[in-house]
Amino acid sequence: MTTELVHTRAELAAARKILPGRVAVVMTMGALHEGHRELMRVARANADHVLVTIFVNPLQFGPNEDFDKYPRTLESDLEACRAEGVDLVFAPSRDEMYPHGTPSVTLAAGPLGTILEGASRPGHFDGMLTVVAKLFLLTRADLAFFGEKDYQQLTLVQQMARDLEIPVEVRGVPTVRETDGLALSSRNRYLSPAEREAALALSQALREGAAQSDAEGALAAAGKILAAEDGVRVDYLALTGTDLGPAPVTGPARMLVAARVGTTRLIDNIAVQLGG
Repeated sequence: MTTELVHTRAELAAARKILPGRVAVVMTMGALHEGHRELMRVARANADHVLVTIFVNPLQFGPNEDFDKYPRTLESDLEACRAEGVDLVFAPSRDEMYPHGTPSVTLAAGPLGTILEGASRPGHFDGMLTVVAKLFLLTRADLAFFGEKDYQQLTLVQQMARDLEIPVEVRGVPTVRETDGLALSSRNRYLSPAEREAALALSQALREGAAQSDAEGALAAAGKILAAEDGVRVDYLALTGTDLGPAPVTGPARMLVAARVGTTRLIDNIAVQLGG
């Protein structure tokens, strides 16, 4: 099967017009790994055609973040898309996505965009939602698949689609992990061998927290593991409801963590069942 690569909005519109049936989109910033490929596989199983976007979005990077050094690996990304049977890849330039420069009108993530990742990275979710909304309009996808590793992002995209009546069904796909538990991330490539070993404390802490039945015990158990690893500097460790509101006394919840390992900032999360 041939995977078509387009770079302009006009090319995308022409290619999209001839894709019949249900179309699923997987939005990425490139540097594709097995987690992205799993999103493509799930999309393929649920739609007639799969469209992948590859765009490193400057709006969601802060002034001291890694926009310039974020990996750009288009050729290997295309190989991954071909292997997963992707029909169409849209890889626009910055000028193509923002032809009039930095947009003066953007989306606001609201209160949910100011906690957790939003507190650590002010404006990040506004930039993310702005480009996702643009890509929804440009791709006219029926379905969109996002990884649960970026749980707050997934929650906000789902909320945006509901609040703005965007006609796309946004689905989450479980986090893909290495055999030792490390959540796959494009940023893992920045870790030295020693840092990668230290980074395992994140997933270990989450698993230990999820094994507890009450909120206090879950946070204490996870925090103990993180505190014992000198190579990890915790940004936040939080237990919330599945909607990122307050955690329930009983029922499904979510534990989320962000930390720096060396100079690399990593995030992870896990489902937790409280009260038994």
